[in-house]
Amino acid sequence: MVHESFLEQVDRMFDKAAAHTPHPPGLLKQIKVCNSVYHMTFPLKRDDGSIETIQAYRAEHSHHKLPVKGGIRYAPSVNEDEVMALAALMTYKCAIVNVPFGGAKGGVMIDRRQYSEAEIERVTRRYTYELIRKNFIGPGVDVPAPDYGTGPREMAWILDTYNTIANDKLDALACVTGKPVGQGGIRGRTEATGRGVFFGIREACRFAGDMEALGLEPGLEGKKIVVQGLGNVGYHAAKFVQEGGAVLVGLAEYEGAIYNPGGLDVDAVMAHRRETGSILDYPGAENLPRSADALELPCDILIPAALEGQITRENARNIQAKIIAEAANGPVTADADTILLERGVFIIPDVYLNAGGVTVSYFEWLRNLSHVRFGRMSRRFEESMHQQLLRAVEEATGKKFSPETVARIAHGASEEDLVNSGLEETMIEAYNEIREIARRHDVDLRTAAFINAINKVAVSYLEMGIFP
Repeated sequence: MVHESFLEQVDRMFDKAAAHTPHPPGLLKQIKVCNSVYHMTFPLKRDDGSIETIQAYRAEHSHHKLPVKGGIRYAPSVNEDEVMALAALMTYKCAIVNVPFGGAKGGVMIDRRQYSEAEIERVTRRYTYELIRKNFIGPGVDVPAPDYGTGPREMAWILDTYNTIANDKLDALACVTGKPVGQGGIRGRTEATGRGVFFGIREACRFAGDMEALGLEPGLEGKKIVVQGLGNVGYHAAKFVQEGGAVLVGLAEYEGAIYNPGGLDVDAVMAHRRETGSILDYPGAENLPRSADALELPCDILIPAALEGQITRENARNIQAKIIAEAANGPVTADADTILLERGVFIIPDVYLNAGGVTVSYFEWLRNLSHVRFGRMSRRFEESMHQQLLRAVEEATGKKFSPETVARIAHGASEEDLVNSGLEETMIEAYNEIREIARRHDVDLRTAAFINAINKVAVSYLEMGIFP
């Protein structure tokens, strides 16, 4: 049996959706193909004085809109096929949530746990230097962001390196997103992908007919959830669904998984992990030796939030969840997707569900280009208007509001309030778009999401006049 690469699987999903569109083959090929890939090799001087050769990549999938956008991951599994596949998903993802970027992705082939902080900084700065040399980074060209194995600190190093070399000082802040707030980042970015996962799941569970077909009640309240992967995305997704009334029955990390049908508190589990170095042996929970074991636990909703290829043809028939919410990129292989759909499993696809990160990255990019914090010019005005309204109500009714009530009702929207509101609106609007397409074409949500993306990218190319 021939093993399909990650990119081949993404292209297979594309082709399935493309069959439902009216576009000519040449246009579809242009949308699908990866426009450019840069494979770089550079030396790293380790702390002990030895020299190591580092392999790194940056793929720009589509230039139908500029800049292109996509995260940078540090992982030993990074290769050219993976970054091309992830860049393609970024193109479709941005189109689905109406964010005006093309798709890109980058990666450095290292296990960051094997390197010191100083070594990671040297790798990050040299990687940035290589991107600058080939014009693969810039506010209007290519804007990276965090991904697996990277975070705000690495983004700050990228910005600093870019600032040192590049000439566009005015808009340099917008060369990368996911930065610390003090370095031009935006409040709410850290939690954005996980919060977006929560908004997407909540919206999917709102439709009574869809839930009834699965034997579930509408709403998130009381639904049993398993989360695989407790990195930034998985942790925040778990936290928000728990706060939304769901019950976490299983949690998994690379060291193993834990299960308690009565419920787990994600913050307590993370505190246990910080103390012991593992989520295993959490009081009251059953230990499972492998992270993958959590995928087969009984639950209503399974949230795979680790790396790609976790649910395959080998374990797809053992999945007991009624809903799979793909917080990670590509956690379900194409073969597994077919098996799960045949079994009636409801899949909320990654290409939509984990778009919260790029959505809020877009807000950060806009903030950097405008050089003004969201809410700065309107917050006090809003508070004043709300207070005047409350005073008018007091005068009309003779009832006096307490200072606490006034503070709660009359406050103006902060930057984080506006970011979260914009993210919520984006995720709700995008879900309803793809749900309507799924209904119209009688297809699953993943195929509907790809149809939506293909149509939007096609319009961009047609408007350029490239295709008649």
